[in-house]
Amino acid sequence: MRVADFRSDTVTRPSPAMRKAMAEAVVGDDVFGDDPTVKELERRAAALVGHQAALFVPSGTMGNLIAIRCHARPGEEAFAESLSHSFNSEGGGAAWIAGVQLRTLEGKNGLLDPQAIAHWARPGNEHSPRTALVLVENTHNFAGGRVVPVDHFARIAQVCRDRGIKLHLDGARLFNAAVATKQPAEAWGLFADSVMFCVSKGLGAPIGSLLCGPEEFVKRARIVRKALGGGMRQAGVIAAAGLVALEEGPKHLEQDHKNAKALALAMSRMPGTLIDPATVETNIVFMRTGAGPSSYPRIQKKLEADGVLAVAVGDLGLRFVTHRDVNEEDVERAISSLGRVMKEEVQK
Repeated sequence: MRVADFRSDTVTRPSPAMRKAMAEAVVGDDVFGDDPTVKELERRAAALVGHQAALFVPSGTMGNLIAIRCHARPGEEAFAESLSHSFNSEGGGAAWIAGVQLRTLEGKNGLLDPQAIAHWARPGNEHSPRTALVLVENTHNFAGGRVVPVDHFARIAQVCRDRGIKLHLDGARLFNAAVATKQPAEAWGLFADSVMFCVSKGLGAPIGSLLCGPEEFVKRARIVRKALGGGMRQAGVIAAAGLVALEEGPKHLEQDHKNAKALALAMSRMPGTLIDPATVETNIVFMRTGAGPSSYPRIQKKLEADGVLAVAVGDLGLRFVTHRDVNEEDVERAISSLGRVMKEEVQK
């Protein structure tokens, strides 16, 4: 039975074009700085977000951690939205490894309030840490793939500049935001001191993320990557897939967004569901129920029995993520299975 896997856009398999590029990649030793395929990926990535240089890293989590370590010193603090990936899903690395305190601010639909940043930022003294960094996630995963608009991001950037605070863009799904708003990725990147984006999510590559910024920042980032064990050798083999992802990946994202919207619309018509399709802007759908969080793991298991995979995320709901490897038939299958399951739920 074919599985319709909506758990995450990280589950995409490398396309035939990616496998061919990987097999034929010209490689060197990236730690020595002589892997030509990695260097080309870094060059293209930096240009896409309007920065001078980039560093190829194994994961978005590592990219964010390196940025935190480069922008803030141990004992300083960074602001993050309360449902952000950096705070909730990166193993506490900021505090554990970088020695940086993450301080959360509650946002609306994942958006940090520039005025709240201005109000709570601290210059630092013998009693309190200096606010050194603000982290912004775009699109915002746990807010349901919501986009941080460019003008809103620009206001955050202005607050940071006025106070000498660095701004890092966790753009794991930045290209989803770009496609959804029909704006280039650099529209956000130009306001940030550093940008991380993944090629391993909606863009479809099997491995890797790019950390972009000024040349001096990337030089420091390379040192931190080495210390974290992220220095890779013949990494051109996987960077080749990343190059294909940059070329081909964005073309698929609009269909992913359409599939997510179709799924959300169908969910909104089912008995017992709580979802507003208007809030679905990209490829992430959170469905809640009138029965509440206790029902989510149960529904997840029932869907799994039908070969439809989703993830129960605490009290946020059931998360469905569309991507290149789920098609319209998979969406219809998910709708059919979920419709049956929800009828059973409301009859209890």
